[in-house]
Amino acid sequence: MTAFSIVLLAMIAAFLGMRLYSVLGKRTGHEQEPVLPRRDERGAPAPVRLDDADALPAPQGSAVDPSKLVYEPAAEAGLRTLLASDRHFDAGRFMEGAEAAYRMILEAYWSGDRDTLRDLCDDDSYQAFADAIDAREARGERLDNRLVGIDSAKITAVAVHRGEARITVRYLADISAVTRDAEGRMIAGSMSDATQTDDLWTFRRAIGSNDPNWVLDEAESA
Repeated sequence: MTAFSIVLLAMIAAFLGMRLYSVLGKRTGHEQEPVLPRRDERGAPAPVRLDDADALPAPQGSAVDPSKLVYEPAAEAGLRTLLASDRHFDAGRFMEGAEAAYRMILEAYWSGDRDTLRDLCDDDSYQAFADAIDAREARGERLDNRLVGIDSAKITAVAVHRGEARITVRYLADISAVTRDAEGRMIAGSMSDATQTDDLWTFRRAIGSNDPNWVLDEAESA
């Protein structure tokens, strides 16, 4: 075999090796990934309207650190039921929006912003907030509250019934709460001490609706 033939065969082998790598060494888009993203796998923050995103395939038995999930284990069956009904639902993107909604709704209530509450709440939840604002204003009081931070936010329950999805989220947060009178004097609370809250908020949305917005359906303390 001539030197030229040896070099030619080596070049062919190298070319075939590169072709095999291009096929086997790259993702094809069909690999199995967790259907419910871990917190550290979520992308950029989504808008409050909780836009949908393509759902990922179901996990194939891989071990998952529960502390990194955006949902509690008891909610997994409900999430899979929701994904079977709405292939565009993505738990990670939902939680990005749910955390933003938590902050916006609280701040709107504290400041008396009824328009924002109207956009983010259903009729009953909005009315409850509006009544509380009316009572506060009638007393001549205002809130000087601040959300210090959300320590934890996870989906605790998911229900699908008659074409509607309801998702309950548990928020553990630190809030600095101060109530002032009409003259600005502090009559309750503390500017220096934050109180830890444990809230359960339920959001709902019609599956398949052209409106991607989830609205607050119920809010209570755990």
